Amino acid sequence: MHNIRLIALDLDGTLLDADKRLSAENAAALAKAAEAGVEIVPATGRFYRGMPQLIRDLPYVRYVISINGAAVYDIARQKTVCGSEIPWQRAVEVMERLDELDVIYDCYQDGWGWMTQAFYDKADQYAANIHSLDMIRNLRTPVPELKACLQARATGVQKIQIFFRDMEKRAEALQSLPELFPDLVVTTSIVNNIEINSRDATKGVALQKLAAYLDIPVAQTMAFGDDRNDLSMLQAAGIGVAMGNAENSVKQAADYITDDCGDSGVAHAIHHFLWENEP
Repeated sequence: MHNIRLIALDLDGTLLDADKRLSAENAAALAKAAEAGVEIVPATGRFYRGMPQLIRDLPYVRYVISINGAAVYDIARQKTVCGSEIPWQRAVEVMERLDELDVIYDCYQDGWGWMTQAFYDKADQYAANIHSLDMIRNLRTPVPELKACLQARATGVQKIQIFFRDMEKRAEALQSLPELFPDLVVTTSIVNNIEINSRDATKGVALQKLAAYLDIPVAQTMAFGDDRNDLSMLQAAGIGVAMGNAENSVKQAADYITDDCGDSGVAHAIHHFLWENEP
């Protein structure tokens, strides 16, 4: 049995299946681990209020790595433990470049999503699927013009998210944006998006900060993921687990590859590492 004291879990495509459901097997494995004293930490690109209610209702979840690590949130105290933001001026510069592309974009600020009204109105043309469209509709507040809104507020931005309908243009942007903005982190979490965070706002850095805050050696942490925004977390954790449905780059970075998200891969890996040798 490995001495795991903290398990960090991506949500979409990892802990949750394609229909955003938590399987009974995954739920039972997490509850058993929590009962044994393991910290169960969702690690998501979403902000806390945008997490599925079924995850927010889990009684043993105290901390959340949110917005790709831009904010580590303490649910009990309703406060951010640590995080890192993009200066608003830099966010506006990024958006000015995005205005040259056939995309819509939004940002997360103060734990909520904001989007230019014109983008919000045509989100159905850019959303990858009905789940993505529902998230845009329900978790973004439209404003007349996002850049002007940021300038008026003059406070940091937790994440910029971009949606493409041309996958070749997305591939080009994945190459060009890191070169244009080397001070920022460019990653993805769904098939047609790009996400931009502060250099220190990664799930890996957040995992290390939270482990230090809880006085848990990083070697005693375990992390699960399936997409590029999970890479840093799998590399930082004592044990990095890639889902069977993960991108190849994530599988290559992992210490272990488990089953698909639709086959309760999280539960299988937890049993493998925590209880495999139990009588």
